[in-house]
Amino acid sequence: METHGLLSPDDEAAARERYEQVGPAAQTVVKETAKAMRFDRAEYDERVTGDVVETARDALFASLLEVRTGTRDEFEDAVPPEYEVSEEGSRNVEHVAWHVAPAAETVVAATYHDRERAAVATLQRQAFGKVYRDLLD
Repeated sequence: METHGLLSPDDEAAARERYEQVGPAAQTVVKETAKAMRFDRAEYDERVTGDVVETARDALFASLLEVRTGTRDEFEDAVPPEYEVSEEGSRNVEHVAWHVAPAAETVVAATYHDRERAAVATLQRQAFGKVYRDLLD
């Protein structure tokens, strides 16, 4: 079993705090990306909206979510029995990527065959959409 990412907030308050903490980094990433794309001041003001920065914050937060990868048996052993499980994919696939979200007493999981890094990135976005988007709105 392997662990990828850093964040698995214990509750809604911790999730909000971590989300707020990535805000300045998201702003910097957007600003530096616009600079690399050679946006002048007018284009920056027109194109870099609050929605753009919020999208960057969402993506940054999602990319930091802790995801574990392992076998089906490791996954089943790791799931707290009282948590709801949302699993995508086939039960016949041996490898599973999962995020335990104590803040929502939920586990978001997806099966994969051999593309672990892609599974982790996809699962991080799915976990954000299924768990944290509602908590953070």
